[in-house]
Amino acid sequence: MQKWSAIYKNMKIKNKLSLLISLIVAMAFTFAVIVQQYAFSIYDEQLYLKSSQVLHLSSSAIESELERIEQLSFNIITDTQIQNLLRSISGSDSDYDRLILRQHLVDRLLNYVGSEPMLYSIHLIDSYDKQHDVGSIVPIDPAKKEHILQLAGDADGEERWIYPDEQDSALLLSREIRSYTGTLFDLHYLGTIIIRINMDKIVRKSAGGDLIMTAGTDLIYPQTPHFDPAAIQSSLSSGNGYLKREMDGHTYFIAHNRSANTGWTYMNVTPFNQAFKQIIFIKELVIIVFTMIFAVAILLGIRFSRGLTRPIESLITRMKLAEKGNFAEANVLPQDATPVAMNELGLLHRTFRLMIERINALITENYSNRLLIKETEFKALQAQINPHFLYNTLESVNWLAKMNKQSQISDMVQALAFLLRNSVSLKEPILTLGEELEIVRNYILIQRFRFEDRLQFTMDVQEQDWQRPIPKLTLQPLLENAIHYALEPSIEPCRIILFCKETPSAFCVVVEDDGPGMGPDTLMQLRSGNLTTSGNGIGLLNIDERIKLAFGEHYGLTIDSAPGLGTRVILSLPK
Repeated sequence: MQKWSAIYKNMKIKNKLSLLISLIVAMAFTFAVIVQQYAFSIYDEQLYLKSSQVLHLSSSAIESELERIEQLSFNIITDTQIQNLLRSISGSDSDYDRLILRQHLVDRLLNYVGSEPMLYSIHLIDSYDKQHDVGSIVPIDPAKKEHILQLAGDADGEERWIYPDEQDSALLLSREIRSYTGTLFDLHYLGTIIIRINMDKIVRKSAGGDLIMTAGTDLIYPQTPHFDPAAIQSSLSSGNGYLKREMDGHTYFIAHNRSANTGWTYMNVTPFNQAFKQIIFIKELVIIVFTMIFAVAILLGIRFSRGLTRPIESLITRMKLAEKGNFAEANVLPQDATPVAMNELGLLHRTFRLMIERINALITENYSNRLLIKETEFKALQAQINPHFLYNTLESVNWLAKMNKQSQISDMVQALAFLLRNSVSLKEPILTLGEELEIVRNYILIQRFRFEDRLQFTMDVQEQDWQRPIPKLTLQPLLENAIHYALEPSIEPCRIILFCKETPSAFCVVVEDDGPGMGPDTLMQLRSGNLTTSGNGIGLLNIDERIKLAFGEHYGLTIDSAPGLGTRVILSLPK
């Protein structure tokens, strides 16, 4: 519980509002569904009561018809004329006499069939196993006939029902005919009567809708029901009731009633989708309406929460920019930002902007002062040498070397003069890469006279890159450091390479040597500016600061070095 409480506590305000609105709508929807289900359950009970009443009346009417047919069968077996004819047939030895008697018997049975519209036919089997058929005759299978005779014989004169099967869809009633005369009941076997009953007519007369009649697992009516009644027999344990089942892709509302007289089960089957079409429509409509309300409420809640939290998120973004020192962007509203409202959030935005403006003004003023100090220090460094004295002296040395035909000395003096002239020049602090490389060439010329073959210098710069801007006196100090720390301590030749390359974000000038390199501690101190160099020249930190002042914080100087693997210095400049 504490975990969920902590999650909710740290959740964003807009998510809290959306969750709260969702809970309110969900609770309302749940309450409506519960009330709806309660109302529909009452409707189902009322529907069952009506269906049960109709089913009870229908089953009573059907059983009344069947009882009347039972009485008809009793009338047939006790009919005096039929009794006499059957006794005469049983006692006659003449085939001709029996033929005449059987014709009279058939005529008598026709009277019963003609007067009863609910019968298909009547079949009478005499003591000689001769069958007499009247009505709409369907042949009876010998095996079935044998089964019927056995059932009738076991019943001792009572009726027995034979349920429909695949061969015959009619309900059959059978009973034996025993002889009697007046008050004398000798009960000799005279024959068996089989009555085929038209259940379609009885059901259409006595009941409406879809009715199913079963005797246990045996189907009585109809021959082809909507579903197999055996599939729901386990649900019909009680005498009366109703249920709802989905079978073969269809849903049925079933009211059932079990007869106390016959033990048969009567089922009134109503297709649920038809009977409850309007109810289902109302249910679906309620769900759709509440779903739409839920969606609209969520959208409105999200819009409301976004309208409330968007200014806060914008303010947080600007605060993060200010935290990183980017006060200029922190004081600028996004282009797609909506006007700040005149409320508490608007007052907070205006106060923050005033604060950022004041802080930015102080930083700009401090930055200008630092830049002025750096420029003063740099000009003081340039002014350490008396230009006129040096120029005149070097010019005299140059002419003296030429007069004595010392070309190497002359070249060295000219290179030194070029370096001094450029170092003390008060021209623009930004030169082209070609001008800076000319300084490098003259400096390397002087150093070659000193170190001869030990200095292996290579320069690889394309001509199209010569016009790129670079701060003045940037590359010569790097080469001076490489010679001082990589070449001078060793007696072996040292390879120094100056080349250019492009990265996705910058144009890089790389100075690389194969000297002894530096350890991690030394490299860390050098990057942080805490390492004091042994020379009096321009330090690496000074070069890095001048690049950043000229081109921005995204550019500058980086150093890569490892013991035994040399040192690489990379200048990152604008593309």
